[in-house]
Amino acid sequence: MDGRPVLVSTQHEDATADLVIAELNRRRVPVLRFDPGRDFPARAVLAARTGPAGWEGRLTVGERTADLAAVRALYHRRPSTYTADGGEQAARFAVQENRRGLGGVLGALPGCLYVSHPQAIARAEYKPAQLAAAIREGLTVPATLITNDPMGAEEFCAERPTIYKPLHAGAYDVEGEPAGIWAAPAEPGETDGAVSHSAHLFQAQVPKVADVRAVVVGEQVFSARITAPPGVVDWRADYQHLTYEPVACPDGIRGALVLFLARFGLSFGAFDFAVTADGAWWFLEVNPNGQWAWLEEAAGLPITHAIADLLENGAGEDD
Repeated sequence: MDGRPVLVSTQHEDATADLVIAELNRRRVPVLRFDPGRDFPARAVLAARTGPAGWEGRLTVGERTADLAAVRALYHRRPSTYTADGGEQAARFAVQENRRGLGGVLGALPGCLYVSHPQAIARAEYKPAQLAAAIREGLTVPATLITNDPMGAEEFCAERPTIYKPLHAGAYDVEGEPAGIWAAPAEPGETDGAVSHSAHLFQAQVPKVADVRAVVVGEQVFSARITAPPGVVDWRADYQHLTYEPVACPDGIRGALVLFLARFGLSFGAFDFAVTADGAWWFLEVNPNGQWAWLEEAAGLPITHAIADLLENGAGEDD
C-alpha cells in the first residue's frame, strides 16, 4: 500500500471535505486533516527544512504527523483565515508570518498535486480574469461592464436588460443576519451616484430557460441542469424550489473548460452557465473552490470518487 499522505486543509466542520476523506479512508489512503487558521500554531507544529529535492521535514497536528517530502496531494478546501493573539500590531505581524511560513511551505511541497494550489485559486477568483479567459477559450460570454461611472452604468442598463452582481461573494450582514448578495435586475433609472463609491459589475441578462453547473475535476466534467421557478434570476437565492437533472456537456465546451483550468493552474472548478431556449450555454462565472456535495446527491454525479481518484493518484514520486 502506498503510504504517502494526503493533506486536507479545511475548516473543522466541512461536510464536503468529509465525503472525500471518508472515501480516501475507505481506500486506505493516509489523510492528515487540519485547519491552518485555527490549528497553527496552537495545535500544529511545523518543522520544515530545505533538502536535495526541496522542502522536507514534518507537519504534526495533535497526534498525527505527515512527512512533508512524501505528501502526494493537498486538498485545499475551505480553511479558516489565520489569526493570532496579542496586540494589534503583533497579531498582524504573526498572521503574515504564519501565512507566509506554513502557507508558503505547503504551497511548495515537492512532488505534491494540488486540488487546487491556493495561489491559483486566489488568481482565478477575479471575475475580470475569468471573463477574459472564457472569451479566449471560445466560450459565449454576455456583454459585461465593470465601472464606477454612474452615467456609463445608466447607459449600459438602458441599452439592454441588465443584471448587477458582486465581484466578490464575501460575507455580508443585513440587520445582523448573514445574507447573500445575489444577481438581480438593474433597471434604467435605478443607478445613481452610489455607483461611484466602488467598482460595479453589470452584465446583459441572458434570456435563459435553465442554468447548468459544470463541475470539472482534472479533465472530467460533471454537469447538472438546474431549473428554478419562473422569474428567479439567481438560482442560489431559491434552493428549496430547484430541480436537477444530469446533462452531457457539449464537447466544445468540455474542452474549453479543461483549457480554462489549465490556464489558471487549477485542478478543480465549478462553472455556472445560463442556457437559452436554443440550447446555447452562456458562461457566467467559475468558482475555483465551489461547493458540489449537494449537487452530487441531487443529480447523481460521482464527484466524490473523481476527487478521491485525483488525490489518491497524486503527482507521483517521479513527477
